[in-house]
Amino acid sequence: MSAEPPSTPTTESWDFAGWGQSERIADLGNDPTTVSRLDQPERHLLGTWRSTAICGNDITSSVLYVSALCAAQAGVLAPIVLLIVGAVLYLFRKVYAEVGSALPMNGGTYTVLLNTTNKRMAAGAACLTLLSYIATAVISAAEAMHYAENLFHGIPVMEATVVLLGAFALLNILGITESATVALGIFVLHLVTLTVLSVSAGFTVLGDPSLLRLNWELPDPSGVGRALFFGFAAAMLGISGFESSANFIEEQAEGVFPKTLRNMWLAVAIFNPLISFLCLGLIPLARIQEVPPDLLAEMGQISFGKPLATLVSIDAVLVLSGAVLTSYVGVTGLVRRMALDRCLPQGLLRENVWRRTNHRIILSFFVLCTSILLVTGGKIELLAGVYTLSFLCVMALFAVGNMLLKRRRARLPRAERAGWPTVIVALVAVLIGLVGNVLLNPANVRVFAGYVLAAVTVVGLMFLRIHLLRLGLAASRAVLERTASTNEWIRNTVLKKINDINSRAVVYFTRGDDVAVLNRAALYVLENEQTNRMRVVRVYEEEGEIPPHLAKHLATIDRIYPQLRVDFLAVRGQFGPELIERLSQRLNVPKNYMFIGTPGDHFPHRIEDLGGVRVIL
Repeated sequence: MSAEPPSTPTTESWDFAGWGQSERIADLGNDPTTVSRLDQPERHLLGTWRSTAICGNDITSSVLYVSALCAAQAGVLAPIVLLIVGAVLYLFRKVYAEVGSALPMNGGTYTVLLNTTNKRMAAGAACLTLLSYIATAVISAAEAMHYAENLFHGIPVMEATVVLLGAFALLNILGITESATVALGIFVLHLVTLTVLSVSAGFTVLGDPSLLRLNWELPDPSGVGRALFFGFAAAMLGISGFESSANFIEEQAEGVFPKTLRNMWLAVAIFNPLISFLCLGLIPLARIQEVPPDLLAEMGQISFGKPLATLVSIDAVLVLSGAVLTSYVGVTGLVRRMALDRCLPQGLLRENVWRRTNHRIILSFFVLCTSILLVTGGKIELLAGVYTLSFLCVMALFAVGNMLLKRRRARLPRAERAGWPTVIVALVAVLIGLVGNVLLNPANVRVFAGYVLAAVTVVGLMFLRIHLLRLGLAASRAVLERTASTNEWIRNTVLKKINDINSRAVVYFTRGDDVAVLNRAALYVLENEQTNRMRVVRVYEEEGEIPPHLAKHLATIDRIYPQLRVDFLAVRGQFGPELIERLSQRLNVPKNYMFIGTPGDHFPHRIEDLGGVRVIL
């Protein structure tokens, strides 16, 4: 790619990236001890039950309130509506399993959209997920302390909520293995408590089914259609937390992810309708529709007395606390992925030296949750609408991501597949739930929009860094026109920062010299990455494998886009995880900034074994 460069057609140094050059690496070294995961800490992979517990505490905590919320809209049809929601969740098992097997990387909705659309679209979806986690943590912690206050009168709820959020922040700093052990203990106790409550309530209802018959004989003045529609919308909150497992999939052992989806579905499909049905046999419908915060404790009091009511209240405190833990684990995986992709500040990736955890992410999340709790004065009703709408939007976007994965990355290998009818029905069901929740409380939309705007603004600033720095430079020129020395210092500092951001190269592995494919790769980099340098790598074992026109075509692209420097690098070796790792170390380029085209069915490696290499074409 050596040619006489034309004169620079730009007025500022950052607009012209420089002319590319050709290089060749014949040997990356053979010492296996040098191979390590540069972009991730040493991981302790979780088994089925610990993984299920982390996300299961979140989704199964919904049984504490979803029966009353659904009955408030659907009346005696609440158990039927909750069964329908269980069927919708079964469809989402397929949707999530396919994406997880094709792209087994942290980030959930963000990751699937990042690999099928562009970074801006993915970042927007990530903002909704972050809002969902913030709302989950704050609401769950506050509700847990309200239950605790019923058990131990006099507890200052606000201060106790902050302490609970801080305790789980510390637990997550200690590591995910320790967090999972605590989550598993909470999860087992929760399932045991629900089982005992169901058996006790079942015997009570069988002994005297008169109240059940009375509740079922009450007419529904609003009509069956309206009851089903709004009841379904309210009941969709009962599956919140299902998306959590996809946000820490890299911390799960192989084959565990689909099992967590199955286990969460079974828990929700069994207990939510069952508790709702038994509730109708123990408590008058009018009382249920008041949505009492301790409905299950009332069921325990009626069916077995104070001991069971106390056990249910203790379980409520613990499982809601477990939902806080889920938020920490999920947000850590998501924010880490976003920071690696420069959607959030790189400083969040800093790890502590004693536990190798991302303490800055965890502490930032704790500070954010605490500040929102204080700003709202502990009145979490404001966050309830944000929680519901953001969760349903995330589920809908995940279904859309699955569709895009089928269409744009059809050749990407996957162990699970969801049929088009499955994905479409799942998406339509979530959209119905979303519309229903908006109609139930339109005021929530304004609050939701405000929080989304704040989150998008923070992430948007990361995408506009260079533009803002340029604006700052222009302002400094105007303001400091007569102070040349100060202006020069500012100019040099800003230019250095801009050049530092732009100089971080990305790597694209090419299999051939098709100029159209190479051009698409260059356009992807220009549209999605903040860099002015792209290295095109061709891995070869024999000299004759290097396409003869590759360097010439890259030189053409290099001149078409003067703002992007295109380098060509031929590397002798066999393409695979080890070569990618060695090249990442040699070039000092993180693996999540290495790109490939969509691999076919005969591709000899699993996509997750490549350490985060992104599929862009």
